[in-house]
Amino acid sequence: MHIDFHDQTNSISSDYVDLLQRLILFTADAEGIAPGTEVSISFVNNKEIQELNRNYRQRDTATDVISFAMQEIGEGELDIISEDMPVVLGDIVISVEKAQEQADEYGHSFERELSFLAVHGFLHLLGYDHMNETDETKMFKRQHDILGEFGIER
Repeated sequence: MHIDFHDQTNSISSDYVDLLQRLILFTADAEGIAPGTEVSISFVNNKEIQELNRNYRQRDTATDVISFAMQEIGEGELDIISEDMPVVLGDIVISVEKAQEQADEYGHSFERELSFLAVHGFLHLLGYDHMNETDETKMFKRQHDILGEFGIER
């Protein structure tokens, strides 16, 4: 799996990039994602994510993470279209400002919040969602399990 990182804030250390690289690869392996897939993760400020949220979700407010899936798949339904072409899962956009605000609010580390948001965004790319209570329970349990198995606790 290939992960492209883009830090538009110039605030994410190489240690965080390394952590998220390992965490997303761990999650991809746990979800049975083929090695030839690609994803991008961008770090932005609240202003940038608010613009994305307004333009693509019609919600004019800053949010913590937005995922843009390139494949329309249901959870657990990723099929490899061609072995010759990489499957581009999509883009994950994380607000660094919102991640720090939430880490402070929830009383845990920035590292833990950034990890949670990366896994949350990645699971959205894989078809997980939280539009109803059943799906939300399933998605949040999966996030919790992955973070715990990887060694990131609250």
